[in-house]
Amino acid sequence: MGIRLDLLHRVTDEELRELSERNPGYQFERTADGRLIVTPTGLESGRRSLKVAYQLERWNERTGLGVVFDSSTGFRLPDGSLFSPDASWVARERWEALSPEEREGFGPFCPDVVFEVRSASQGVGELREKMGVYMANGARLGVLIDPYGRVVEVYRPGGRVERYEGVERIALDPELPGFVLELGPVFA
Repeated sequence: MGIRLDLLHRVTDEELRELSERNPGYQFERTADGRLIVTPTGLESGRRSLKVAYQLERWNERTGLGVVFDSSTGFRLPDGSLFSPDASWVARERWEALSPEEREGFGPFCPDVVFEVRSASQGVGELREKMGVYMANGARLGVLIDPYGRVVEVYRPGGRVERYEGVERIALDPELPGFVLELGPVFA
């Protein structure tokens, strides 16, 4: 499970950036109420997240519909949270609307699509809570992958959670037209 720290002051974006630079191998995030979440990234977690991001990037290269980001990318959500999904996607028009300065900092919005891959140090409950935050802040699609239970949960705003067990692939239309997430490489 990730470590949650209640600090004497709200961690600023710059402090979060500096913590990340000084502590490679750890993912630092901030909740809307200012708590700092620290999650170590182990080998399996990094490998699995890369498998998801790679599939998303390959699809995006074919379609040109947006921009893909890896787990080191922070997004400042409208509620004040600063999260770094394991993989994420932003529609091209939202990306192109950003100034060059905005492109260099944390994303000033919630990604359109987020993927979270459970690591050994995280509980499913905390990732479900995170999916709720993404949905409340504007994500159009959230995908929670639990390689330990071999389960995938798909979240959409205002909709019920779709739960998949024992499947080899999941189509993520209409948000990602034609994208099919292959689970074999992630669960291997």
